Amino acid sequence: MIVVMNHGNNASSIQQVVDFVEKAGLKTQVSKGVERTVIGLIGDKTKVDRSVLESIPDVAEIIDVSKPYKRAAREMHPDDTVITLNNGLKIGGKNEPVVMAGPCTVENWEMLSEIAEAVKSAGAKVLRGGAWKPRTSPYAFQGLGEEGLKLLDKARAATGLPVVSELMDTKDIPLFLKYVDIIQIGARNMQNFSLLKELGKINKPILLKRGLSATIEEWLMSAEYILAGGNTNVLLCERGIRTMEKYTRNTLDLSAVPVIKKMSHLPIIIDPSHAVGHWDYVPAMSKAAIVAGADGLIIEVHSAPEKAACDGGQCLKPKLFSGLMQDIKALSKYR
Repeated sequence: MIVVMNHGNNASSIQQVVDFVEKAGLKTQVSKGVERTVIGLIGDKTKVDRSVLESIPDVAEIIDVSKPYKRAAREMHPDDTVITLNNGLKIGGKNEPVVMAGPCTVENWEMLSEIAEAVKSAGAKVLRGGAWKPRTSPYAFQGLGEEGLKLLDKARAATGLPVVSELMDTKDIPLFLKYVDIIQIGARNMQNFSLLKELGKINKPILLKRGLSATIEEWLMSAEYILAGGNTNVLLCERGIRTMEKYTRNTLDLSAVPVIKKMSHLPIIIDPSHAVGHWDYVPAMSKAAIVAGADGLIIEVHSAPEKAACDGGQCLKPKLFSGLMQDIKALSKYR
């Protein structure tokens, strides 16, 4: 249930609604938009006397929200959520699309520093890189772990680029709070609810990737776990879903962009690299995602893909990435 307040200076009425609802044992979420203020009621709405709510001054209407994801729903938060990083970079809303780029995994300082400088020069605003890598095979390269995070931190200091990296275990949260600006939750952990609950207790942006076979509602319900814990800094990431098609690694669901924009207020990022699995398809899917209205992209870049320890086949070389960035800049006006 949401309570829509008349537009204007009605702070006392808003507080009256909050006090009444919380006295009944429910929680509230106040979202002040440009055109209206919405108060979300979270809990057993049968405990609240609707007629009393309707009698409070400045209450315009009361709307029942049937969606199971309350905090992630557009009805609960009419305006787009904008995530602001420590360096002031804003992601979401009417801001320019943000491109996150870098190697699939951190291999060594020489490689990372070279790629970090290259993607920054091309216009990327966030450096990506894996320290821990969840792999299908237990014999594949699993990442450098904490040493990888330290190298990312060093690259952040050298370039000024914020860092995004994937978290796999709750025990490593303190390290990520220290070294990382955006915590990525991979597709395999989208429904790791114990992990999501812990992420709800911190105040760090979370990039939540869609599960391999997850519906959009399941994806939003996972975001709800983080939001319900109190962390409102959630970015959704579409990285392709598993279908019967095997020509590409996954099937990139670009329809998720307008669907999410309608259903939720959370920003949506597209990962074309993991979606298609082939570098030569990445530029086309990146440009299509921007035109579809995505709030950003996360793209894999490597100066020597043929030598990459992980997923070299989907990495763009710096020169190609630089050209793509020019196209993205030109297409951004059509969002």
